[in-house]
Amino acid sequence: MVRRKAGDSVQGVKPMRERALMFTRMLSRATAGMATAGALAFAAALAPAQAQEAVKIGLILPMTGGQASTGKQIDNAVKLYMQQHGDTVAGKKIEIILKDDAALPDNTKRLAQELIVNDKVSFIAGFGVTPAALAAAPLATQAKIPEVVMAAGTSIITEKSPYIVRTSFTLAQSSTIIADWAAKNGIKKVATLTTDYAPGNDALNFFSRILPPAAGRSSKRSRCPWPIPISRRSCSG
Repeated sequence: MVRRKAGDSVQGVKPMRERALMFTRMLSRATAGMATAGALAFAAALAPAQAQEAVKIGLILPMTGGQASTGKQIDNAVKLYMQQHGDTVAGKKIEIILKDDAALPDNTKRLAQELIVNDKVSFIAGFGVTPAALAAAPLATQAKIPEVVMAAGTSIITEKSPYIVRTSFTLAQSSTIIADWAAKNGIKKVATLTTDYAPGNDALNFFSRILPPAAGRSSKRSRCPWPIPISRRSCSG
């Protein structure tokens, strides 16, 4: 667990394929920043109603494991925002309590419960993958504490608790953008590789809706179980 206050340091014409990759990276970076600003603004809106001296935010992120890059981007964005804007919002001090769930939903549920019961947080936030966000949803509902989803992108997440708000994106949004780009650039054949659970299926479904019929008929689709196995032979399609 890491407790953080303001002043902490921050870590550290092309071919069509390269342009697509560049767009994806830019979208990822922008998402992390917007998620942070949105979450802290959300905290500011409710902070005056809190009775305690500091408003505690439990930040649950995958800082280790296969999704660590997502967690580190969001963590760095939080640090940067607090460096630039300080740790006081609406007259309340903001205290971030960072915990690593390694993108494992059982860990997420346990950590969320510890944050709510032991640390008395006013919000839980973060959530790098959909199963993590869904695992915390019943706890947010029971404790009547806002759950701020900063990364997990499956469309249904916000339907699982009246206390969930999303500050980032949905896979439907990012998938339709790249499908629209492919259509406008005359892409005739498409191969997709998605995870065979809610986020991957969301991405594929919305991508396929925008894809031109000719490209859709000639596309190859492969699905992999989650977590993604080392051997590609485990993927179907």
